[in-house]
Amino acid sequence: MTVSESIYAPSNTPFQMTAMEWIHAYWMSRCVYVVAKLGIADLLQDGPQYCDELATVTNIQSDALYRILRALASVGIFAEIKPRYFGLTPLADNLQSNHPESVRAMAILRGEQHYYKAWGDLMYSLQTGESAFERLYGMNLFQYNDQDSTQGEIFDRAMAESQEENSLVLEVYDFSSIGKLVDIGGGKGHLLSTVLQAYPSMTGILFDRPDVVERAKNSWDLALRNRCEFIGGSFFETIPTEGDAYILKHIIQDWDDERSLAILQRCHQAMKAQDRLLVIDFVIPPGNEFYGSKFIDVNMLVMCPGGRIRTEEEFQALFKAAGFRISKIIPTESEVSIIEVVKTL
Repeated sequence: MTVSESIYAPSNTPFQMTAMEWIHAYWMSRCVYVVAKLGIADLLQDGPQYCDELATVTNIQSDALYRILRALASVGIFAEIKPRYFGLTPLADNLQSNHPESVRAMAILRGEQHYYKAWGDLMYSLQTGESAFERLYGMNLFQYNDQDSTQGEIFDRAMAESQEENSLVLEVYDFSSIGKLVDIGGGKGHLLSTVLQAYPSMTGILFDRPDVVERAKNSWDLALRNRCEFIGGSFFETIPTEGDAYILKHIIQDWDDERSLAILQRCHQAMKAQDRLLVIDFVIPPGNEFYGSKFIDVNMLVMCPGGRIRTEEEFQALFKAAGFRISKIIPTESEVSIIEVVKTL
């Protein structure tokens, strides 16, 4: 029996069963959130445990936890080895904090109250085209993360779980001609540090808000830190001018066209004629084929100040307005592409 057949599916047709699976998908998402928040997968890394023991360690009600783990086990997330004893499965492995492909922080981030409440107000974004998050909290997501250090740290950890994307970028793009690489809005610098490790003669600049780069600096090992400058500032105001190439990874997607254009114009001002700008982002293709980035685009609508995932044509228009042209678009094995642009003015 499939998931959709078992969740109140009143019909024998596969179309209605699939529809029912989508309708109830948030039930599963909420269950994943709570076990990620509790760190259940971490507690099982040394082997299966009795549900009552897990409940005691996490200070929650044992029967309630059992019912959630039993439900998740029915879709392959955990396994009930014997009555009330649960162990990890390949799907549950990814909910461990230290797993190389961990999604625990992302599961927590997407399930936290401010995300969940904003998505609960999706109709507002649909009716107005504006951020439901800003309506609910009176500030944008980035201001919220600055104000709430706990949520800001969860956000940083979730963004750091894109290490696989960084490896895929290295596989398809040749950075060897770049002497100094500037990562604009680079957070804790996971992409920049990955590139610097792969190209020992390269130096870098990590540019982000002052508090962000200070935290990043303290997390880098000494050898890499000595090859990088950590500069605080706002990409709406000014950007370091010493680079040979500049990176914007998942930055343009967070903003509307007006503010995206402002960021690109600051890049244009900082760059020399021969410099390259690498925009690493999702590019939505035409057609009806499934791409996760199409739903990420809806998340941008709900959560961000005018953010959106763009098509190639939308990127072209934006770059042209900022004085750039696309020289090439390089796909990776993920949905992320590298859009290389150069100055035209």
